Amino acid sequence: MERIALTTQRLLLRPHDPGDEDAAFYLRELVPRGRRDETMYHFAVEDRESGVLVASVNVHRHTDAWGIGYWTVAEHRGRGFATEAVLALAEWSFKERGVQRLEWRAEAGNQASWAAAEKAGFVREGTLRAAQTNGNTLRDTWIGALLPADLGLPFALPYCPAASDLSG
Repeated sequence: MERIALTTQRLLLRPHDPGDEDAAFYLRELVPRGRRDETMYHFAVEDRESGVLVASVNVHRHTDAWGIGYWTVAEHRGRGFATEAVLALAEWSFKERGVQRLEWRAEAGNQASWAAAEKAGFVREGTLRAAQTNGNTLRDTWIGALLPADLGLPFALPYCPAASDLSG
């Protein structure tokens, strides 16, 4: 299994190791399986200057699309680490993995997650009704997408956008 590391001006994105978090099953089973199956790439995000873990970011395949997920360590929020890491991983996904669309999803109302996604160039596409559970309740989900063209990169296939939407 190839160890992939990505760098930005401020960050190092590297595979998680057991010292990063307290999720043994996740790190022992799910992350390696996703890398083996080429269905998930998960990275710890370190501040390059201090070596401190500031965030986590991943791309994962679901159905016929790729999704992106991220979180930032509470004391490091508001510094743009999530946006910077998302952009690095998106560019790698488009260039190296041939991904043609990255989807961002979060519980409707999660303004902090949306702020990072929007700064990275994601376009919010709408709300999926009752698309996730939280506790014992169904919740609506916001969905957005980032395309290679949004970052000035070419598509691998021709893209023919719709002439109009359903509302017209």
